[in-house]
Amino acid sequence: QVQLVESGGGLVQPGGSLRLSCAASGFTLDYYAMGWFRQAPGKEREEISCISSSDGNTYYADSVKGRFTISRNNAKNTAYLQMNNLKPEDTAVYYCAAGLFCSAYVDQYKYWGQGTQVTVAS
Repeated sequence: QVQLVESGGGLVQPGGSLRLSCAASGFTLDYYAMGWFRQAPGKEREEISCISSSDGNTYYADSVKGRFTISRNNAKNTAYLQMNNLKPEDTAVYYCAAGLFCSAYVDQYKYWGQGTQVTVAS
């Protein structure tokens, strides 16, 4: 069964950190670009970061650049999103997704996780 499972979300104070994990099963992450998206209430799902499969190139949205770091461990079939200096506007459901290449378009991704809630509040 093909599955992506996110973990690591929760409630954190402004300025705090969280590390999200995205564990894949039923397929090998090696051949896929891994994207992280988020969706806040009333807003569209937006791509915030992506890491390519081939050369490890990374992309960050301006809103998270310098604060978030994407990585992958193909041996563990897992991708990560380290989030530092979190702000209230980072509050959203965070999703990981696997696709053939990085893209801002959700329909370019083949597999999606179920999402994990991140809430930044004091």
